[in-house]
Amino acid sequence: GSYVLNPSVDQMDESELDLVMAGTHEGVLMVESEAKELSEDIMLGAVNFGHQAIKPVIDAIIELAESCAKEPRPLPEEPAEIADINKVLKGFAKGFEAAYKIADKTDRQSALNEVRAEAKEALGDEYDAVLVGGLIKGMEADVVRGAILKTGVRIDGRDTKTVRQIVAEAGFLPRAHGSSLFTRGETQAMVVATLGTGQDEQIIDALVGESRSSFMLHYNFPPYSVGEAGRVGSPGRREIGHGKLAWRALRPLLPTKEEFPYTIRLVSEITESNGSSSMATVCGGSLAMMDAGVPIKRPVAGIAMGLIKEGNDFAVLSDILGDEDHLGDMDFKVAGSENGVTSLQMDIKITSITPEIMQIALDQARDGRLHILGEMAKALTSARDDLADSAPKITTLKIPVDKIRDIIGPGGKIIREICEETGAKIDIEDDGTVKVAAVSGPSGEAAVARIRDIVAEPELGVIYNGTVVKTVDFGAFVNFLGAKDGLVHISELQNGRTEKTTDICKEGDAVKVKVIGFDDRGKVKLSMKRVDQETGDDLETAGEAE
Repeated sequence: GSYVLNPSVDQMDESELDLVMAGTHEGVLMVESEAKELSEDIMLGAVNFGHQAIKPVIDAIIELAESCAKEPRPLPEEPAEIADINKVLKGFAKGFEAAYKIADKTDRQSALNEVRAEAKEALGDEYDAVLVGGLIKGMEADVVRGAILKTGVRIDGRDTKTVRQIVAEAGFLPRAHGSSLFTRGETQAMVVATLGTGQDEQIIDALVGESRSSFMLHYNFPPYSVGEAGRVGSPGRREIGHGKLAWRALRPLLPTKEEFPYTIRLVSEITESNGSSSMATVCGGSLAMMDAGVPIKRPVAGIAMGLIKEGNDFAVLSDILGDEDHLGDMDFKVAGSENGVTSLQMDIKITSITPEIMQIALDQARDGRLHILGEMAKALTSARDDLADSAPKITTLKIPVDKIRDIIGPGGKIIREICEETGAKIDIEDDGTVKVAAVSGPSGEAAVARIRDIVAEPELGVIYNGTVVKTVDFGAFVNFLGAKDGLVHISELQNGRTEKTTDICKEGDAVKVKVIGFDDRGKVKLSMKRVDQETGDDLETAGEAE
């Protein structure tokens, strides 16, 4: 294949990659993408292709600015007291260094808060609080970044490539359709998978028209996950962005609707966070779906990479902590299977990064991803063979399109009756595909039988169960095969003469009838006397045998 710049909607339907990027003349600033298990080389090639394509646009912007822009405003001068503040803060450098060597996040934060409080107390109230806070943060960044570049040892004692300890569990919630608990260091995601029917699909009203999605992922990041107390409200920027990233990472490995006709909803509850809870959601989501019996092609894992860059020196970090994210230069998330990348997101805080750094980060991320997949395999390696007992069982059947109205009935009467009487859910598509979902087997079987009866055509000589719906002087009308009615003429009620129809049957009686013919208008002729009403045996066939 080849890279396509600014593809059309039709081209995107066939594309294996959806990538959006931004950058400067010197390098890349931001990347957001979804891919169908592409290699790291192809992903890097796409980023480089996009970077070359934006350079003419940047040139045009510069040309426009030179001819139209106003004179730039002068930057405010650096406050004179900065040197005095830094002189005082220098005495607390060793305190910050000691605090950042504490591996446990909670203990480290407590120690850091003590050093910060002491530094602010030493400075007094004569300096601007915002300026002091910024300079303290700058000193902390210098401590962390300098230690990593000089020694290669990070805050929690790891080297630049090591992934934190991983514990993966699947199926720990007995009532859920699928569940997992994924823990990586001090980051933990509890993910629950729920299977539904077509009626549970998400309806998306977009600019290009209305569509439906059978895969939903909701990501929740409560304040207590980072040791804070706060209001839990509607989803914010973080929840929407992280949830979408995890959704992009998992979607390429999902089965088709023909292979698995269920609506899938994943809910990720972040119970603790210290770096890359979105990638923990990817890992936990993959395990939860496999636990639910969703036949995904392969397990998916994700890892967050970081960067420390000072001049020409740089260090790429695998599985970054929260502090390394805040004090570092890059947040680079890569998710995928053992075969390739499914999602890539990058944002940086410096002017740009070079292709060389991206190549190192992608290669290092691949090693980390394969390690995480190996740890996940200790819990589950593939989808379970059976769905949970509490999950709906879906039966799919195909009916003639002109029979759809017969199943629905006037004003939806027939389909409502079937659902109410059997407890099943029924979805009918325009092409005649019918999906029957029920938690219990007998419920689904009863609904399928009712549908088959409705769409079936009466066959000559076949015996059916029916119900008398009306009696008249010349016979009885019997309902059989769902909504179909036929006439049992008074002469076909019994052997011998019948004075009154009601002597033999009344409305509501369950009877057995045999199809003996069709009139010129297609109406069905039925007989009761040719069927043993006790056993349902064909008396004509029995007579011929004798």
